[in-house]
Amino acid sequence: MDKQRRKELQQQYQQVKTYMGVYQVTNTVSGRILIGACPNLKNRWLTLRMQLDMGRHANSELQRDWDELGVGNFTYEEIEEKEVTEDTDTRWELRQMEKAWLEKLQPYGERGYNKPPRD
Repeated sequence: MDKQRRKELQQQYQQVKTYMGVYQVTNTVSGRILIGACPNLKNRWLTLRMQLDMGRHANSELQRDWDELGVGNFTYEEIEEKEVTEDTDTRWELRQMEKAWLEKLQPYGERGYNKPPRD
């Protein structure tokens, strides 16, 4: 690859917009949900599925249900997204976005897979 083509590809890559946001994984059998936040939503569902398929997801309850029910009984939805810019404080923004959705949906206990917030 010549230098000019490489430079063009690098510029194109830098212009690709990145979106951070909040996602929801839903167990369609029980209705339980998992709310999570990610700085780059592009491949999040693929990553989650890989972790769950390999039996390595950090949430043991979600992992157990996934193992019992299979991928066909779960859905993934991006419920809020925001473009990431150079001046975005991604960590702070994600915490605020996720906190708002956790308060709204209350995905704890029988309703979800998230752990309740500590007071």
